[in-house]
Amino acid sequence: MIGPDSKRDHRSWLAFLPLVFFAVLAVVFYLALRGGDHSRLPSALVGRPAPAFVLPPLEEKAGVRGLSDSDLRQGKATIVNIFASWCVPCRDEHAQLLQLSRDARLADEGVRLVGLAYKDEPANSLKFLRELGNPYASIGADINGRTGIDWGVYGVPETFVVRGDGIIAYKFIGPLSADTLRSDLIPQIQKAINY
Repeated sequence: MIGPDSKRDHRSWLAFLPLVFFAVLAVVFYLALRGGDHSRLPSALVGRPAPAFVLPPLEEKAGVRGLSDSDLRQGKATIVNIFASWCVPCRDEHAQLLQLSRDARLADEGVRLVGLAYKDEPANSLKFLRELGNPYASIGADINGRTGIDWGVYGVPETFVVRGDGIIAYKFIGPLSADTLRSDLIPQIQKAINY
């Protein structure tokens, strides 16, 4: 027989239902954020031409050029690394970029590594490169970050592989490690060379 106490028990259980729902939802969101490879976030630019841009060099002196989209359409694959001196992960990946810039096989294929100094004062970028070494063939100063926005930058560092015809072939988000350089970036560079 159902009495007044059983109705109260039923209602008190229903009062906890929103709390249980919220807890389950929180666990799902937590697992979604923790799982997966965030370096493989999709980019709307992959398969499309690199955005139009013209950036000045970090320092104005004879023989030093900035960077533009026309530099990416030179018939050879180009690696575009977006960095900043204030970015701790950029410092972490820098040894990998130096290694990449010294790779004789890639140099023989005509592959170039260029940099885009994102929302950074040129003097700070230059100090960063003097301290750690400069792996870049050329660097553009994106002081206000407008070019980075056009490239769809989430945050630095980010690295793009651009085919010789100026089409973006690949985007890697986050700092490159020895493992990701070998397993992710180098194979994507080879694909861009052989397109």
